[in-house]
Amino acid sequence: MRRACCHVRKVEPLNRALAGAQGWITGLRADQSEHRADVAFAEFDAARSLIKINPLFDWTRDRAADFTREHGVPVNTLHASGFLSIGCAPCTRAVAPGEPERAGRWWWEAEGKTECGLHVREAVHS
Repeated sequence: MRRACCHVRKVEPLNRALAGAQGWITGLRADQSEHRADVAFAEFDAARSLIKINPLFDWTRDRAADFTREHGVPVNTLHASGFLSIGCAPCTRAVAPGEPERAGRWWWEAEGKTECGLHVREAVHS
């Protein structure tokens, strides 16, 4: 049921927003999870037939936080309360010190791939 909810609330709206686009830009970082460890700067999103650019792919969480402070980039206030990866309310919790960044997403599921479907990994790296 969780995947169906994500599909209706996240995947389908993104697909509509990207209709007619040639590419999209994400905030994916390789250090966010084991599943994202091989993310590349540029990929072909085969599911949407688009170029997918991940300009932060080789950044760490600390580097991203430093950049936002140095350049006055607005940051969700939930980050200061331990919400390191923010999704919808029922599917997100704060992470405990030492937990992986995405441990607060769909925490009730067995360990493994915790993705909503926006970032389909059948992408071809370039």
